[in-house]
Amino acid sequence: MLKVMLVDDEPFILRGLQVLIDWEAGGFEIATLCSNGKEALKYLSENDVDLIISDIRMPEMNGLELLETIKKEKISDAEFVLLTGYDDFAYTQKAIRNGCLDYILKPVSEDELIAVLRKVSNINKESISLKKDREKMEDAYLARILRHILKGKYNEEDIEYAGKNLQLSGNLRFVFIEYAHREYAGDNDETEGRDTNSAYRQLYSACTEIMKDYANHFIQDVTYDEDSNGIGFIYSDNMASDHDMEEKEFLDALIRRIEVLVVKPIRMLCGESVSDIAVLSKSFASSKRLKSIAGFHNKRKLYFYEDTQANHSSIVLCKNTIDDIIGSIAKNDTAMIESGIDRFFEELQGKEGTNRAFDLNINYLLFQLIHLASELDDTVNQEEIIQYISDRTSEDVFVRGSHQHMKKFCTEYAAYLSELRKSVSFGILAVVEAEVRENYTENISLKYLGDKYHINSSYLGQVFSKKYGTSFKNYLTNYRIKEAAKQIINTDKKINRIAEDVGYKDSDYFIRKFIEIMGCTPSKYRKSHRE
Repeated sequence: MLKVMLVDDEPFILRGLQVLIDWEAGGFEIATLCSNGKEALKYLSENDVDLIISDIRMPEMNGLELLETIKKEKISDAEFVLLTGYDDFAYTQKAIRNGCLDYILKPVSEDELIAVLRKVSNINKESISLKKDREKMEDAYLARILRHILKGKYNEEDIEYAGKNLQLSGNLRFVFIEYAHREYAGDNDETEGRDTNSAYRQLYSACTEIMKDYANHFIQDVTYDEDSNGIGFIYSDNMASDHDMEEKEFLDALIRRIEVLVVKPIRMLCGESVSDIAVLSKSFASSKRLKSIAGFHNKRKLYFYEDTQANHSSIVLCKNTIDDIIGSIAKNDTAMIESGIDRFFEELQGKEGTNRAFDLNINYLLFQLIHLASELDDTVNQEEIIQYISDRTSEDVFVRGSHQHMKKFCTEYAAYLSELRKSVSFGILAVVEAEVRENYTENISLKYLGDKYHINSSYLGQVFSKKYGTSFKNYLTNYRIKEAAKQIINTDKKINRIAEDVGYKDSDYFIRKFIEIMGCTPSKYRKSHRE
């Protein structure tokens, strides 16, 4: 209901206005009755209203003086309507120049009052729509800046904007939030970029609902690989201290609250703690490394990067055996890989602190594998390798410490490196380009393309990124949005229909992506180009 203030020094006029129409039917409620301008100002100093209907001629302070005071001192944003007579025309002209929305001639008729209320209602609806569009644009702009900061590609203006819009105090860290098991996220072969995964939209909504005051600290669509999604969270020390908690206690409590809303188990991967948002990319990178090794550790809900860097001086590092395994992986020798892994588990048997020793040795193995890929091809993006490892070590078939999973992972990684050694052929990319042009509205993904053309999807992702400087997912999203922009300019289709035409079932997600790429809402884009 829109709140209305009625101001008139004649009590019978106030009573008449109250009963003249059905206010509630029009979406309005009378919040207060005032007998003069000063009384109205006093009420407005402590209360909000949406519409002020005031007589011009009143004692103490007339309607024109009330309007001028409200505008000059910025007391209220309410629409202002005057009750006036034929002989008040000069006053009415001045009031209109001072921002008065409209006037109603006395005696007030039912039709005139309803017409004015309908006008105010339409203005309010338009204002709400514009506010929502502005909020969407602001959220999308901040998310884009945060993604730049996470990648270490930012300027001073980006840091300044993020600092003004986020509530940062003390140390920070990047936290990756995801479902503990992939089937809970509804992962399937749906088209990348379409965001049909309602489970992650539910997860994002739960996070922002719980942390209302820090809602813009969450980032949607944070991806560590082409096949998984998650929510990014910029944590700062003041969040825990505001609740008289320690960091771990606060994050544990946040996990429990989120799980109550989504009714599914989740986990958090907390990157390295940093002192300033300008170096948040360091925390982001460490959280990715943490994700790549989390699959080999005890299953839990909260992981901290620092835990993987603890002092292990008293724990056995099977360096020679691990180095042999790495050498076998480099040669793509399956038999040597499997015998090396058998020897590794034999060395660990009966050792004190076996679980911690296993963690230490796996950390050493995985970090060496990242370097191994870079040595084989110095153009290889380490982040892509981390993504590959993350995807393989997060599989639910893995039982901690199992020979089976470790052998499977190492032999597959050896085959992956073998493909990286091959000279990069861009012939396949011409086929991929044609697939995008012809089928961009369909369920195409790197996994689909890899299966169709008998090529490792991770390797295909590497090749694609080398040529285009972006992931296949981003390339496909940009292509769809550009195609949507053409339809927005050249047709009169509704926005949600255009979203469906280019492959998006969720129009809200489409609008958010459109804002990120084109810099404005689809409606504004259509209006500005047609003008």
